[in-house]
Amino acid sequence: MPDLSRIGERERLKPKTGDEPHWQRLRQGVYLGYRPSRKMARGTWFARYYDADANRNTRKRLGDYGTLTGHDVFKQAKADAETWAETVESGGELARDMVTVKDACDAYLEERPGRIAAGIFRRHVLDDPIAKVKLEKLRRHHLKAWRKRLEDAPAPLTRSKDRYKKRMKVRSKSTVNRDMVPLRAALGRVLSLGVPNTDAAWQEALRPFKGADRRRDLYLDRDESKRLINASSDEVRPFIKALCLLPLRPGALAALTVKDFDRRTRALTICKDKNGKPRQLTMPQVIADFFEAQVKDKLPAAAIFARTGGEAWNKDTWKKPIKEAVIAAGLPGGASAYTLRHSVITDLIRARLPILTVAQLSGTSVVMIEKHYGHLVRDDAEEALASIAI
Repeated sequence: MPDLSRIGERERLKPKTGDEPHWQRLRQGVYLGYRPSRKMARGTWFARYYDADANRNTRKRLGDYGTLTGHDVFKQAKADAETWAETVESGGELARDMVTVKDACDAYLEERPGRIAAGIFRRHVLDDPIAKVKLEKLRRHHLKAWRKRLEDAPAPLTRSKDRYKKRMKVRSKSTVNRDMVPLRAALGRVLSLGVPNTDAAWQEALRPFKGADRRRDLYLDRDESKRLINASSDEVRPFIKALCLLPLRPGALAALTVKDFDRRTRALTICKDKNGKPRQLTMPQVIADFFEAQVKDKLPAAAIFARTGGEAWNKDTWKKPIKEAVIAAGLPGGASAYTLRHSVITDLIRARLPILTVAQLSGTSVVMIEKHYGHLVRDDAEEALASIAI
């Protein structure tokens, strides 16, 4: 843990993966953080407080203290961090610049930048009346009205920029659940939970629908996956094959660039994924050889899996060729890019790979793996018990 009070030591710090600050412990549960800038000499200061009762960290961006220099920067940042932590400990007041729901969303993105959360805020919060509601006056009825507007908003079937070509569908309960997550997280960072069954219980309006997130049941075995690969066009075949080899989300696979693949160590760095945190996985030689063939003669910034014109695949461009390959291979019509990810995860669990390892490889939580694939583990346990029956 660095000593941020030392100017030289501070200046030698490098930006961390995911823009996570370097932290220094001030006292139990209270930390001061410093994030070096990638472009400027000054960095940004943060405060962090650990609430043992709630078992969670709360963070606040303090700024770069542009008018201060030398040791004065650390002294002021340390004082501000301790003052803020004392305020949080005493029951919490909102920061002076944290006034509205919009401010809470902006602060959340500052601390945890993510493309998905930013998109949801942009589409459903920032232009909605909820954005202007003051946090100190936010009540359950405000969020119930916002949720109703969210449920009534049609969901796009395509992301086409041409509004005349967009196709829409009724927003499903599972989509509503997902779209509520960023706002619930942003408000949870700055507001205490209200008294249950009162209008102050803002959190009750954002409870997810129960049973809405059904697990994926369509599964392709290895022979069916091979049929799909063979039936696909030359353009999309490498992308489909990669989906059949690794448990990655299609968007994360499409975002991979040549520099993310290390030939020497066979390591693949997943930089852009749902949780926003880069992770690395090491591939066996047979898969590494496939990736090496895809990156041959390409520049470091080029997409590993690109279309004929060099553009990376995206949701709007991979849907049609995958659907055509599904039909040509005679597979169930509901098969999609996500079916391939589900099938790989299923195969890994069936191969008795530990659930924690599967979660790490696929970029999701153990809780989600257990929720959607726990039945496979239970089936294997039943078979194991049957095998030792006397």
